[in-house]
Amino acid sequence: MQKYRSIFLVILTALIIAACAPVLHGPQSQIALGTICHINLYEKGTQANYDRVFARITELENILSANLENSDLDRVNQNAGIEPVKVRPELIFVLERALEYAEKSRGLFDPSIGPLIKLWGINTDNVRVPGEDEIRQTLELIDYHQIEINREEGTVFLTRPGMSLDLGAIAKGYIADEVVLLLGSMGIERCIIDLGGDIFAMGERAGGNRAAPEGSYWRVGIQDPRGSQGEYLGILSVANYSVVSSGVYERFFEADGVNYHHLFSPETGFPADSGLLSVTVISERAIDADALSTAAFVMGWDRGSELIASIPGAGGIFVFEDHSIRITPGIEGIFTLTNSVYRLMK
Repeated sequence: MQKYRSIFLVILTALIIAACAPVLHGPQSQIALGTICHINLYEKGTQANYDRVFARITELENILSANLENSDLDRVNQNAGIEPVKVRPELIFVLERALEYAEKSRGLFDPSIGPLIKLWGINTDNVRVPGEDEIRQTLELIDYHQIEINREEGTVFLTRPGMSLDLGAIAKGYIADEVVLLLGSMGIERCIIDLGGDIFAMGERAGGNRAAPEGSYWRVGIQDPRGSQGEYLGILSVANYSVVSSGVYERFFEADGVNYHHLFSPETGFPADSGLLSVTVISERAIDADALSTAAFVMGWDRGSELIASIPGAGGIFVFEDHSIRITPGIEGIFTLTNSVYRLMK
């Protein structure tokens, strides 16, 4: 009798432990930041953990979005030329980083590009090719030197009426970094964050074999800019790195047989004509990868590759219209070309 009682107690204890164990969920997705955000927490994928991550993403979107009414950024834009606006520290941090890249790129990366984005209306019901006079007048409103930040007062001021900020080329990277910090505080060491193409591969790959050639690295596919969604031109092997791509395939429209993409040159007011189809950047910080991918695309290979090389730990993949590919030294050894349509230049 004692034997059976012991077995019963073991079974009961196991059932209690199982009942108390958190229920794990697979990867989850939500619409945020104007895209679909995918998060995979693997063995720490409880609903409570996912809820905390997406709550932080939503919180930051309500600060940094140019498209959400009454966000901190929207209030700054609405008060352009009127008065400084009190904002939360996150906006000041991102804006200061954006201004650093504006200086590094000599204005080809400009967070005050909002009026030009609105003028073209890509991905809206008002998409069109504007006239030259409209573009010329709009370019007069784009000048990052006219952005005033007062750290002591916590304010941002656009000095000219009609100016507006758009942080779409850097905000998702910052948000990815903030998610990584949050996960670290939660004791989570392994995760894939995909904020609509801004990817952070955190920790070690599931089932990674350190003895294998690829070790415990994550394998991230690089979109073929001429292919359908999910068709790759190559694979990057990374761990604890951000991977961000900018290209002609992301947002565009066609008019009179011409494709117009969303990566604008603040110099010409038209989509950048740099001879590139896409630029992919890796970096230890997603905010850098995000800004660099856009800046390098607009700047082109010569200046863009120099800019990437100036950021420690960063590397870039440049895909040209003639299907040739050039990589910076930071990419050597971790990029494998898998699509025979393209050729890797030495």
